[in-house]
Amino acid sequence: METANLTYIKNLSGGDISFEEKIITILKSELPEEQKTYFFCLQNKNYKDTAEIVHKLKHKISILGLKKSYQIAVEFEENLLKGNAMGKDDFEKILMNMTKFVEQL
Repeated sequence: METANLTYIKNLSGGDISFEEKIITILKSELPEEQKTYFFCLQNKNYKDTAEIVHKLKHKISILGLKKSYQIAVEFEENLLKGNAMGKDDFEKILMNMTKFVEQL
């Protein structure tokens, strides 16, 4: 599995540490809430709403430099929109990877 990183954030910030800290703070606050929503929607087999939260999470996946994981999320979102949860296990591994990384920041 790929390793999350801050390369995109650092490039985007142009060296502005305050900006980097704001982005990291947003990640730390939004990621757990979006994960809760994801698991709630999935548990209730509300695949349309699950796809919407996966779409939001894709942006965080991208921000954390997880290019292969982003593609997995794209496929999972498409499957959800078709009414099935194929790819769920791989996507949830990505969530765990992101959570561990963000918690260490």
